[in-house]
Amino acid sequence: MERDSAWLQRGPSLCEQRSASGQAPLRHRHIMQAPYWTYLLCALGLFIYQSLDAIDGKQARRTNSCSPLGELFDHGCDSLSTVFMALGASIAVRLGTHPDWLFFCSFIGMFMFYCAHWQTYVSGMLRFGKVDVTEIQIALVIIFVLSTFGGATMWDYPIPILEIKLKILPVLGVVGGAIFSCSNYFHVILHGGVGKNGSTIAIAHMTKSELYLQDTVFIGPGLLFLDQYFNNFVDEYIVLWIAMVISSLDMMRYFSALCLQISRHLHLSIFKTSCHQAPEQVHKHID
Repeated sequence: MERDSAWLQRGPSLCEQRSASGQAPLRHRHIMQAPYWTYLLCALGLFIYQSLDAIDGKQARRTNSCSPLGELFDHGCDSLSTVFMALGASIAVRLGTHPDWLFFCSFIGMFMFYCAHWQTYVSGMLRFGKVDVTEIQIALVIIFVLSTFGGATMWDYPIPILEIKLKILPVLGVVGGAIFSCSNYFHVILHGGVGKNGSTIAIAHMTKSELYLQDTVFIGPGLLFLDQYFNNFVDEYIVLWIAMVISSLDMMRYFSALCLQISRHLHLSIFKTSCHQAPEQVHKHID
């Protein structure tokens, strides 16, 4: 009962925290803790997801059902889960009290996913290091379990000798892992690729088409990055709305084009009704 009621207790004002550090105040004035069982469900769901994600390829090869469409579906689900894993872990360690680090950890997850498929395309092989996505997912499961039994507030405890909060340790792990992985990714991209200047990701790899560095998908994240870099030169809520609209329109355009390409290859009609008559209707007219 104490744990269930704890999430209703409001924490200290974020404005007070930001004012004490000399930073700009936030509009959200209170922090509410999630129920402990949500972290437990996140840990369980992530463990099940990473287990199934690790065996689906073997099952497809075992049943001789591998296809580019299956690969697209697999990596499409991975791209969505990357967003929720980053946000869930950030909430579990109460990283919202450090908005800059929250943005960095959320962005770096998507960036690393993109780079992994970039090096896959230029090398023709999906490579995994000694410390890679599976180890990261297990680490996130451990974080969720710790938040379940220790409470999310445990990450606010200071480390005696280092004089930093416990939540900084996962952040340092993310930074170190990103540097290590990026060095491997870009070594392959720049030196081990077969594309033009190493610039020729999941769709491009499956369709054997060229990947262009100038892509409208970078507009939304670019706006957020620049606004954070210049210390919220434009109101952050306005920038978020603009980025959301641009990203939504770009996603609609991308998915529409993707579905049309797949339908043409498979000779299917989507977004429109076919003018061809069914066989039974043809026989009826002949009779």
